Order: sequence, then structure tokens, then C-alpha cells
Amino acid sequence: MIGHAVHRVDGPLKATGRATYAYEHWETGQPLYGFIVGATIGKGRISRIDTEEAERAPGVQWVMTYLNAPEQGPRDESIPFEYWRAQPEMTDADVHYFGQPVALVVATTFEQARAAADLVDVTYSTGRGRFDFGEFEDDVYIPKVVNAGLPTDTAVGDFDTGYAGAEIQIDQQYTTPYEFSLPIEPNSCMAAPDGEDLVVYVSSQIVDAAQASVAATLRMDPARVHVVTPFVGGGFGSKLGIHSETILAAMAARELGRAVKIAMTRQQVFQLVGMRPTSSQRVRLGAERDGRLTAIAHDVTMHTNPDIEYAEQTAATTRSLYAAPHRLTSHRLAALDLPRGTDVRAPGEAPGMLAVESAMDELAHTLGMDPVELRIRNEPTVDPERDVPYSDRHLVECMREGARRFGWENRPDAPASRREGRWLIGYGMSAAIRGHFQGPTSVRVRVGADGKAVVLTDMTDIGTGTYTILTQVAAEGLGLPLERVRVELGRSDFPTSWGSGGSWGATNSCSAADRACAALRTKLLEAACGDERSPLHGLDAAGAEFQAGGVRIGGASDELSDIVARSHPEGLEAEGQIRFMGDEPNYTEYSINTYGAHFAEVGVDADTAEIRLRRMLGVFSVGRVFNPMTTRSQLIGGMIWGVGAALEEEAVVDPRSGAFVNRDFAGYLVPVHADIPGVDAVVLDGYDDKANPLGAKGVGEVGICGAGASVVNAVFNATGIRVRDFPITIEKILPGLPLLET
Repeated sequence: MIGHAVHRVDGPLKATGRATYAYEHWETGQPLYGFIVGATIGKGRISRIDTEEAERAPGVQWVMTYLNAPEQGPRDESIPFEYWRAQPEMTDADVHYFGQPVALVVATTFEQARAAADLVDVTYSTGRGRFDFGEFEDDVYIPKVVNAGLPTDTAVGDFDTGYAGAEIQIDQQYTTPYEFSLPIEPNSCMAAPDGEDLVVYVSSQIVDAAQASVAATLRMDPARVHVVTPFVGGGFGSKLGIHSETILAAMAARELGRAVKIAMTRQQVFQLVGMRPTSSQRVRLGAERDGRLTAIAHDVTMHTNPDIEYAEQTAATTRSLYAAPHRLTSHRLAALDLPRGTDVRAPGEAPGMLAVESAMDELAHTLGMDPVELRIRNEPTVDPERDVPYSDRHLVECMREGARRFGWENRPDAPASRREGRWLIGYGMSAAIRGHFQGPTSVRVRVGADGKAVVLTDMTDIGTGTYTILTQVAAEGLGLPLERVRVELGRSDFPTSWGSGGSWGATNSCSAADRACAALRTKLLEAACGDERSPLHGLDAAGAEFQAGGVRIGGASDELSDIVARSHPEGLEAEGQIRFMGDEPNYTEYSINTYGAHFAEVGVDADTAEIRLRRMLGVFSVGRVFNPMTTRSQLIGGMIWGVGAALEEEAVVDPRSGAFVNRDFAGYLVPVHADIPGVDAVVLDGYDDKANPLGAKGVGEVGICGAGASVVNAVFNATGIRVRDFPITIEKILPGLPLLET
């Protein structure tokens, strides 16, 4: 079953509306509804807050502010990962960013709560906020570490000497804007008291983190907090941790003794959930005339919130990508009074590769060299900074296969040299790399007397196909048809996982499930071979085969249902675990990554500067593939994100208030169907035995890594105009378009 293109087992539920998301649960009867009131300033204090009129409004049950909010636990910086920490809300009168919750109105209906929210009267004393990244870009500090615990700075060799002695030098600055995850399902929660316990129906990517964070904030025993999230309508990093709607719903539910639902509006999502930080990236490349890099430096400055630090690992991707004896990377933070930064799909790699792969294209153009050949010429034999071998690196194969399939040999040799009517035509490409991670995960598999298997883990399905691939792994591991396997996910009462995120979810949960099935096979064989009633009694289990719902040893066979019914009528189960990557020697002794190559063709209207993607291809090496259908879907989705980063996505801050002025889908542009023509993703056959026993690696994020740069480089090839301030919009290329004869 592993490796087969199986349709999603949860597809019928979603297509018929029977998949229940956080805001759609009704187990508790008629809930109350909450609506968040956000601050209308970006920095200052509440000097007066009047809730009397709101409290008198129809249906209103309670109005919570910092004046009457229950006591909450503080954020504990000693907890290594942010998402497991307490997340207190409305603890004092201080306002740290625009939209920050200053009140919660709870009413009988959503409409009543929203209407009464407008009646909360707040007066502020405004402070001078730091909102403009450009103004404070030079006022920076050095974080201790960056995201994922990676080192802030690295240095190999002597960069200054190596760069100064290089025949060819590229030294450019690239900027990326604030970007948002924005899944279809806005952040939402229903909290329901159950005696001394609290049941939290929440849209969350990591159940264990949600449970720990709610418990720490409300000062509860974690065992009394029950998190339920069987379906998540997309996350992309925005639901790795919980947010204000969850904490506020939980506090209101405990205070009122009733279930309380809160869903953020789309505009609130922009202000309350966090975003990819804006960045300014300096990339320096020193090379010889033959294209071989002698020096490479990647220095990044980005925004952070003063109270909750987030340092995206934007320069880390450069550390393993290309060979060069002299190397330098660094990260610096500028504190701004804006919402905190957070993980957005492919944190670090997505913005980092947009800059580095643009710089590599600039180097190729300066040298007059094919961009594919330049990258191949700088392929390392070992990780150039860690000095350890790669576990399984096929980046060159990705580039060569991609060039062959795309027809790269037809690329215009000179920028702005090919025209089809009004359209200037250009080709671009880029490499892709993303680190592979592993986190502690447990999965329980149980076989009943009916011969059916149930897979249990708190792992979540954020639309990526977790239900399907776990069904495939269990079916193969126990020799069962797919219809005899049921997967249950997203409950804190199930075995604990690291959830969905960081491209680790599939491999973590499937590896643990595979081990659970192996342990269960051992138990089943012991039961059958030791049972005089079984046709397998006394046979050597070494040659056993599990298939078609039974076990065969030589010419004898026994059904799983019969084995369990005779020896364990209550059912037989086993649990499988995998460890944190820091405890696995392979992750120390090898550089374990996924790889890819992107190719894009664009057309640019010679009169209006309108940019249109014409086609796009990605070729990837991700180890073993669980399901080609869901894998291709994930990779294509990532590539489309790259198109958005290159051409459309940009959140704009009002420098007077710190508000995002384009905080909806009317102003914050993302690719739609009309923007995306033929996009294809191809996966090379592979098996990385250093990553895990299944030989598989994550695919959720490598699709976006470098994808935007291939589009950016294609725009240059089409127009001869190099844009380094992303996204590329019409006004950035229109003044420089060549005058062409009609």
C-alpha cells in the first residue's frame, strides 16, 4: 500500500460536509458566542474602558477586560519551544500592538456579541510606537539562537579575504515583506467546561502544545484539559500554537460555566495570529571566472516583537546549499511594536532562498554562464559548514531532469530578446533545499476480534492527507485491505506526537505507526504459533507473511480475526515510538535534507508590465513517497506559494498606527486559479535510510523553497530588469521596460 496513489480516505466526509471543524462542534448543546474587541492604537495604555452599555445590550452574558479577567500563568521562557508556553491575554492596561485584545464580549448569539462589541468604549494614552522597519533597520540586536535552535551566526574560513580575492563579486540587498499563512479556516475554538475539566475544540496543528499552553495559562492540571481537533482547515504554521481566541474562550467558559465559541474574523487573523517577518538580506558571492564560488555570505535583518522574540532562520538555508571555502551567515533583529513573528510555511528557507537564488542568477548572468551549470559546478561533496556527509543528496539529478523535461535548452540567451506579440518571454530556474526534522511521536495500533485495525495518535490532519497515509502504512504493516483500517486523530487522550508542521508530521507519525505494526505482528504471531487451536501452532514464525487479512506460514494460514478472537477477544494492541532527532545519531552524523529544482516561464506585457506565469515545473528528491497523489498536491501547493511570494503577497503597515492596511483578501493578494496555468511536480525515486526506517522525508515545504526565485529570475530573463524588492509588481518594472517596435 505504501507508495500507491490512494484517494483520500476522508475525502467523502469533506465533500459532503460531515468533517467537523473546531467551530462546528455541537456536543455541548447551545453554546455562547464571544467576539474580540481589538485595540485601535499600536502602542500605549488603556486610560479608561467603559463596558456598561455593552453589558446592557441584548443577549450579553459577560464582558471581560483586563480589569476582571481571571488570573493567568506567565509565559515561561525556560520551556524550549514557544508553542508549549502559557499565552496570557488581557493581563494589564498596556497595548503592545494594533488589534491586541482589550475586551471580550460574550452573548447568546454571534450577532449579539459582535454588535455589543462596538459598544465597548475605550480611551487610550498613546505612546510613540516603532512601526516602520526601514526607520529602525539599523537599530538591531543579536539573538542567542534562531528558530529551531540553530546558531545565530556561522563562519567558516576567512570570508573577507576570500571575497576580496575573488575575480567576480556580487554584493546585493534583497527585501521581503510581511507575509501571512491565511488558511481557509480562520483560527477558532469552542471551550466547554465539564466539571473540573475543560474540553477545548480548537483548530490546532499540535495537540500536545495546545493542551500544555491552555493548562499553563489557566493554571490547570494538563490532564484536565482535553483537546479535540479531528480536522484542521489548513495551518501553514499559523496553528502550531494557540492564539487569543482559544485562551479567551477557555477563560469565559470556566467563568460562565457554559460552552463558549470564538472565531476570528479574517481581518482579526491578520492582526492576532502573527506573520512571517519582513527582512532585509545582504548576499555576497565571490567566484572565479569558471563560476566556482570562493566565498559566500548571507546576512539577514528582520523584525521581531519586543515581548515575544522570533528569529526566522532565514540565512540557515545557505549553510548547506553550495560549496565555498569561505563562508559567513548572520541574523539580526529589529524590535518593532507589531504582532509577533511566527512560522509561516517553510520558515527561513522560503524568504532566504528567494534572495540567495536571485543572487546566484545574478552571478550566472555576470559570468555569461548557464544558471543550471553554475549550480552544478558548486555542488558540495560534504556539508560545507558541518563537515559531515549528506545522507542522500540528489540535487544535481533534480536540476538535470528538470532542465530536460522543461526544455531549458530553449531558454533565451540574452534578457529581453524573445517576444511573442506584446509579450516578452523569459525562463528562470532555482535550486531548492530544506532540512528534515524528527520529533518524539507515539502511535497505537489495535486489532479487534473483527479483524479490523484502529490507528490512534494525537497527530493532526491539516488537509495534507494524514488520515490516508496512516491508513496505507497500517494496511501494509498488517496485511489488511484499506477498508479494514480506521485512523483516529487529533485528541489529547491519544498517544502524543509533534503534530503537523515543519514537514515532519507524515514521517514522524508513519514511522511510529510502522513500528507499532511491527510490534503487533510479533504479538499476533506469538499468539497464533503458541495456540494449539491455530493452524499455525508450532510453526517457525520467521517465514510468516501478513496478507489479505491473515497470516501465512508455508502452506498454513490463519485469519487475524480468528487469532484475536481466540487469544485476545478484547483486542490486541501495540504502540510504536520514535525519538527526538537530537537523540538519533544519524541527525548528528549526516546532513539530512530534501532537495528540488524549479523551472518557470513567464510572459511580461511590453506595454503594461503585466506579469503572467505561463508554466512551471518542479523536480524533487524527498526519499520514499507514501502516496504520490497527496505528495504531488503538497508540492504543487508549495510552488504556488512561491509564485505568490514572487509576484503578489505583501502586507503593508500604516506607519502611524502599526495596523496592516490591507488586512483582507481584497487588499492582500494571493494567487487564484487565473494566475496559475500549467504547474507540474515530479518526484525522483528515492529512499533515505538515514532519515528513518521508512526512508521517507517531508514534502510539505520543499515545494515553496526556491520556487519564487525561479519566477523572479524568469522576469529578469524576459525584461532585463532586476528587481530585488519583493514582490515584483508592475510599478517596479514598468519604467525600465525596453521600447520595442510594434
